[in-house]
Amino acid sequence: MNDLTTLAQSTTDAASAGEMTWLQTIVLSIVQGLTEFLPVSSSGHLRIVSELFWGVDAGASFTAVVQLGTELAVLVFFAKDIWRIMTAWFRGLFNKQARNFDYRMGWMVIVGSIPIGVIGLLFQDMIRDGLRNLWITASVLVLFSFVFIIAEKVGKKERDFEDLTMKDALIMGFAQCLALIPGVSRSGGTISAGLFTGLNREVATRFSFLLAIPAVLASGLYSLPDALSGEAGGQMASIPMLLVGILICFVLGYACIAWLLKFVSNHSFAWFAAYRIPVGLLVMLLLATGVLSPM
Repeated sequence: MNDLTTLAQSTTDAASAGEMTWLQTIVLSIVQGLTEFLPVSSSGHLRIVSELFWGVDAGASFTAVVQLGTELAVLVFFAKDIWRIMTAWFRGLFNKQARNFDYRMGWMVIVGSIPIGVIGLLFQDMIRDGLRNLWITASVLVLFSFVFIIAEKVGKKERDFEDLTMKDALIMGFAQCLALIPGVSRSGGTISAGLFTGLNREVATRFSFLLAIPAVLASGLYSLPDALSGEAGGQMASIPMLLVGILICFVLGYACIAWLLKFVSNHSFAWFAAYRIPVGLLVMLLLATGVLSPM
């Protein structure tokens, strides 16, 4: 019993000192892998779990780096689609006759990724600090749930993959920027935007995954030095910890992609609102009673 108490105390002391522990790494990576692709906000869940169990914020940099694992899952799962789009895009650059739908899809992903890249760089300090207040996370978990419900109600869900346009890419690209706020959800924002434009659930979901690739890869690589040093308000993680976290996220992320694509073919996204709202209200209660600290 004394050994368990000592282990728990040493884990808490290390976390308080700004050093991430192996227990934190494994738990938070599992949370990331399970929630990245579901419209429940992985960054929001990491923020809540980190504060609830360790009384600290693991940091936006750690989140961004371990997301490389979930994005690797996207690259593997959609490898054939990605290769087809990339080859068509490069071929179309030099041959106008070869500019088919896949060529245009390449440009849609590129253009749709620009908004979050620009906004992420311009407001990175706010993203890493002010927006990580748990009152904001809890409120957004509740309020944005109603966006899912409305999108399901008003979206016609008639348009297929071949109906995607650059306008859709831009709308979903700007919606992706909302994911910079913990509690919104990258997939939740982009998929809801897709539903509002009339895309069916599976098309909106698949394009959401493709659209996330440039932004997540760029964010993860850009944040790697901060995750290793513990700068920018986060905890310091070692290279082995980050590698294990990435591996965990890859395995769980791959499974979640397969599950979600099957789920959305027959179920409404409003089901996720039924989960998000109680979680958001519970976090508010824990904040109000002093169990959780907002920052």
